[in-house]
Amino acid sequence: MPAFPPQFPAPRWSRREMLLNSGTGFGALALSAMLSEQGLLAAQPQDRPLAHFVPRAKSIIFLFMEGGPSQMDTFDPKPELNRLAGQPLPPGFKRVVTAMGEINSPLLASKRTWKQHGESGTWVSDWLPYTAECVDDIAVIRSCWTNGINHSGGVCQMNTGTPRAGRPSLGAWVNYGLGTENQNLPGFVVLTDSTSQVTNGPRNWSAGFMPAVYQGTQLSSGNESIANLNNPKGITAARQSSKLDLLTTLNRHHMEPRSFQTELEARIRSYELAFRMQAHAPEAIDLSEETAETQQLYGMDDKPTEVFGRNCLLARRLVERGVRFVQLYHGAGSKWDAHSGIERNHSENCKKMDRPVAGLLKDLKQRGLLDQTLVVWGGEFGRTPMSEKGDGRDHNPTGFTMWMAGGGVKGGQTLGSTDELGFHAVEDRLHVHDLHATMLYLLGIDHMGLTYIHKGRPERATQNEGHAYEKITGHQLATLNG
Repeated sequence: MPAFPPQFPAPRWSRREMLLNSGTGFGALALSAMLSEQGLLAAQPQDRPLAHFVPRAKSIIFLFMEGGPSQMDTFDPKPELNRLAGQPLPPGFKRVVTAMGEINSPLLASKRTWKQHGESGTWVSDWLPYTAECVDDIAVIRSCWTNGINHSGGVCQMNTGTPRAGRPSLGAWVNYGLGTENQNLPGFVVLTDSTSQVTNGPRNWSAGFMPAVYQGTQLSSGNESIANLNNPKGITAARQSSKLDLLTTLNRHHMEPRSFQTELEARIRSYELAFRMQAHAPEAIDLSEETAETQQLYGMDDKPTEVFGRNCLLARRLVERGVRFVQLYHGAGSKWDAHSGIERNHSENCKKMDRPVAGLLKDLKQRGLLDQTLVVWGGEFGRTPMSEKGDGRDHNPTGFTMWMAGGGVKGGQTLGSTDELGFHAVEDRLHVHDLHATMLYLLGIDHMGLTYIHKGRPERATQNEGHAYEKITGHQLATLNG
């Protein structure tokens, strides 16, 4: 043991106490990242079981296509768009400000081949042949809209409900309201498909004004999802113990007068979670346990689909083990953004994403997990019917497509609609607040009943707006008392 100055007598605490207050090893390395600008690791929230309805879903997997996929080239065919291609928007169409000011550009035809699939006859383009095999489990929502016109605002709003920074993400609200079913894993996990920075970075999975303990835990892409899981080479147990002794004392003295700083509480809890994760996380992320057939289902045998296939398989393993909210970013760094060359851009992105997503749905279903897992697919907005740079499409927040499957969703539905050119949502228009309210609803949570007191006033995930879209379930959910 090292010598301690008189004002810091050598502590005599249990291993758990040292882990709770120490600053070395996996817990400290992960936490130091969490408290840095990267914000990679959060801690475990206290259990706060909260439900207003009988829940249909136990967990959510949110497949986020960053950059904005084109609705009229994937799930929303528009014959009139092709008929009018090369002409300006017809008179009478509402003009809105587009990101790049392409409102007067000529209309761009879709080059896709369309077919109806499944018993439901859902329309899907030839870019998504694997997803097309799952349409009877999918509810396609063609009438989404948002306020964020650029990527920063759009991604922020789809995650937090507002285009401006500072509010908790939906995953943080779920983590706050329900926590995790597995005390050895985080309640909210984020996976990205590359080393590229997601637009806005950790702000997307932040806890905002809530305690930092509810923010998301980011796992890295590649073969080492959790870095620094073990002690560095050359660090013996005795040396580690000496560091823990000293740093435990320093951290405790530092924390006592600063109880108002939630990051410090998150620090303490993260150590405990990190210690538990050392024993349990390696098993959760060990894909060698999966059969070759399962890995092939996700496309892990093909280079274009290998990375996202791995993340989708990890997502299944995480919800299988009680993680409540898993968010997967595809195209991190706005790679779905197709201001030019949409044929090349979307062809490549769909190829990388389509097979893994379909594999996830099929795998969840055959394991009996789809009924309790809500899968959500979409981006921060859609694309315009007008052309940009001759062969691309601009951002379109006024009407775009998302879909949901599993977790209480009635599959084989096409809900809502856009106008004849796919520009504006016109029927059953669903704002981001409505989408978030619906996701919470399927978890058994009334979005107006889930509150957090901030500066003396109740705050809600949907900012007192939005309605749950009950039509997506095919029936009304029962309340817990009725």
